[in-house]
Amino acid sequence: MEATTGPVSDPGIGYALLVPVKDPGLAKTRLAAEGRPALVRAFALDAMAAARESALVRRVHLVGDDEELTSAARLLGVTPLPDEGEGDLNRALHRAAAAVGEGGPVAAMLGDLPCLIPSDLDRALSAALGAGEAFVPDAEGTGTTLVACAGPFRSAFGPGSRAAHAALGLAEVGIQAPTLRRDVDTLADLDAARALGLGPRTRAALEA
Repeated sequence: MEATTGPVSDPGIGYALLVPVKDPGLAKTRLAAEGRPALVRAFALDAMAAARESALVRRVHLVGDDEELTSAARLLGVTPLPDEGEGDLNRALHRAAAAVGEGGPVAAMLGDLPCLIPSDLDRALSAALGAGEAFVPDAEGTGTTLVACAGPFRSAFGPGSRAAHAALGLAEVGIQAPTLRRDVDTLADLDAARALGLGPRTRAALEA
């Protein structure tokens, strides 16, 4: 099932968006680049800054415990939440969703999206509102970069998450949103993101 609903214009509708970020010192081990922890932080900050500009996001929450990233996120107007997943990403998201849901829609977006633009996120969230529960597959077509739920939050991030989310009954967002699908795990992924246009913090981290 695909979600292809047109734009939602009700300004009262908005998602609480969760952005989980693993300890930058341990994350992205396949990204063989100088200053990898700084890049991980820059990816997340660019993604959260873009999300803050989305018309369908009412709040952005960082889910993670890295102090440097937490401090920088606050400067963007992002509210940090602790990672209470005990090593399990989906558990962390479910507990964070319970803390922020307040009966409204909740979405979770990966933080390794350094080329994200707000309009791509808007299109995906608009389609998700029409579907009730939806997800966006990654550029490779096996993973997931976004899950959005109007009701109780559900997710199955991890290896093969595209198939796992489909098996849960979530609708796949069938729209063009290349910057939302372009997560970065390797240098080849980073080159593909660069072709789409990297955010300013990622550009600065690479130059440094």
